[in-house]
Amino acid sequence: MSGSSDIDVVKEEHVLVCLSPSPTNKKIIYEAAKLARAFQARFTALYVAKSQENPPKDEDQKRLQNNIQYAEDMGAAITTVIGDDVSFQIAEFARISDVSKIVIGRSNISRYHFWERQTITDHLIAIAPNIDIYIIPDLKTNIKESNKKRFTEQIIPSLKELFITVGIMIVMTGLGLCFSLLGFTESNIITVYILGVLLSAIFTRSHLCSLISSLLSVLLFNFFFTEPQFTFHAYEPGYSATFVIMLIAALLTGSLAYRLKDNASESARVAYRTQILFDTNQLLQKSRSYDAVLQVIANQVNLLLSRDIIIYSVENNKTGKEYVYKKDTDDTNYIKPEKEEAEILQWVLDNKRRAGATTRIFPKSRFLYLAIGTNDKVYGIIGITIENKPLSSFEYSILLSILGECAMALENLDNERAKEEAAVIAQNEKLRANLLRTISHDLRTPLTSISGNASNLYSHYKMLDDETRERMFSDIYDDSEWLIRLVENLLSVTRIENGEMQLNKSLQVLDDVVGEALSHVDRNKSKHIIRVSKPDEILLANMDAKLIEQVIVNLVNNAIKYTQRGSEIEISYGNEKKAVYVRVADNGPGMDEDVKKHAFDMFYSGQNNIVDSKRGMGLGLALCKAVVEAHGGVIEIKDNIPSGCVFTFFLERENIML
Repeated sequence: MSGSSDIDVVKEEHVLVCLSPSPTNKKIIYEAAKLARAFQARFTALYVAKSQENPPKDEDQKRLQNNIQYAEDMGAAITTVIGDDVSFQIAEFARISDVSKIVIGRSNISRYHFWERQTITDHLIAIAPNIDIYIIPDLKTNIKESNKKRFTEQIIPSLKELFITVGIMIVMTGLGLCFSLLGFTESNIITVYILGVLLSAIFTRSHLCSLISSLLSVLLFNFFFTEPQFTFHAYEPGYSATFVIMLIAALLTGSLAYRLKDNASESARVAYRTQILFDTNQLLQKSRSYDAVLQVIANQVNLLLSRDIIIYSVENNKTGKEYVYKKDTDDTNYIKPEKEEAEILQWVLDNKRRAGATTRIFPKSRFLYLAIGTNDKVYGIIGITIENKPLSSFEYSILLSILGECAMALENLDNERAKEEAAVIAQNEKLRANLLRTISHDLRTPLTSISGNASNLYSHYKMLDDETRERMFSDIYDDSEWLIRLVENLLSVTRIENGEMQLNKSLQVLDDVVGEALSHVDRNKSKHIIRVSKPDEILLANMDAKLIEQVIVNLVNNAIKYTQRGSEIEISYGNEKKAVYVRVADNGPGMDEDVKKHAFDMFYSGQNNIVDSKRGMGLGLALCKAVVEAHGGVIEIKDNIPSGCVFTFFLERENIML
């Protein structure tokens, strides 16, 4: 038997289809979708936008939007990248996204540099040899149309560009004549014309202007600065080589200038996109709620597109999905959508795809609606006004990136909330386990005592003397009272912690509350010296009398329980800094600092060494703190000099003194 086994790791298939405004692009998308379904693969549609691309014509833009919509209908995730080298952008995206198959249309368009003769398809095959590439033949009409469009946009200059080119050459000729009068050599004048070609490339968009400026620079140099002057003849045979070198240098200078300008423009757009996404990411990190995240996306999209934005927040209720949306970025009032809007929103929510303007779903709407969320959940929907200004590919790509960032932020908020809920559940389970463990241990002693004493009384009542029977009855009574107080404290703490206890506050005379509380303290109070210090005036406080009585009872019983026999316990109350206070002080052994830190924690009993072996459950002081804080007050522990503890609680400042 072999000690190891080979495991074949099956890589997930990922199909990429290339988008374009071509009328036959739908055929390519259809074939790619069939391939993705056959391999059960991820399906992505990629559009490569040119950095120097002129605004597309309405017809081309409409075709591109239709193709994008068709790709979404076929189940593709839409992605847009920016770059002039189409084949390189496709290959790079495929490498980063683990694309295994690329579907692209056959194209005869060559790469735009005049010295490169490879088509985009051939170059893609060359630079992505490890990816399966499926080529779908394209129609010749589309090839001619693309070539014509490319020739129109990149070759034929406008009248303004021609005037700029000719004007620059005239200025350079005038500068050359000045140099000639000053005695500069011909090489200096040639550099002046090279400068003119460079300036022409910078201030114009057409590549033909670079060629025109290159030819004009040679002709003008020949006409004005070679012998015989003011003719296109040259006596010296070496001028032919000079003219050729000058022409080549001018052409290379113009071509490089256009390349640098394209790269600078692309870098600026990438930098703008990066800055927007960086700002969005920074703002999202500071957002700690759904509303804050949706507000960030509204502001960032509005900054990017300068259009009217509507943000819809998807919320759950008992009857299903309910939409609440903010009318625009400055409106903080939430309004339910109208019936027609609700239909569109429900469709976007159910299908997790865009709808509205520029789509085939509700195309008459003024807004384009896109879902904000992941594959599993939609957190919100954004509406963007379109009217007669559809989004460019560059704007759409940044918009998708922003929506993706916001969806991740909302998902993180969901995860944090789930984590907090899980922590609360774990804490509750821990409290429940502590409660069960403490109850099982602490209730055993009094219950055993009650059961044993009751059994002895039942079985040997006549054989017991009166003193023994009274002591056993007293023990049963004390144990049962202890159990009753424990259950009352436990129920009260549970109600307050769960927010279920309602305070019935009213104006109460503090003398009456303290007196009633002292009548319910432990029977062992007779073994201690208890004094009450009353103020001269009558104090009225706004409180729930029953709960405050329970607080006082717990504090006095705590002093009785944890101090030696014969200790002094003083209850005082009065008005201090416009707040009513109640203070319980004893001269017992006191508390260590470590015990003080946890004295008000639930199930913490501290140094609990009691002669009757009943161990405190740590609920009394926890209840005191919960009740006082529910009244808006505070409770504190201090040392009683020279020994003992002082418990003081303050009620709300709204108290009235008479």
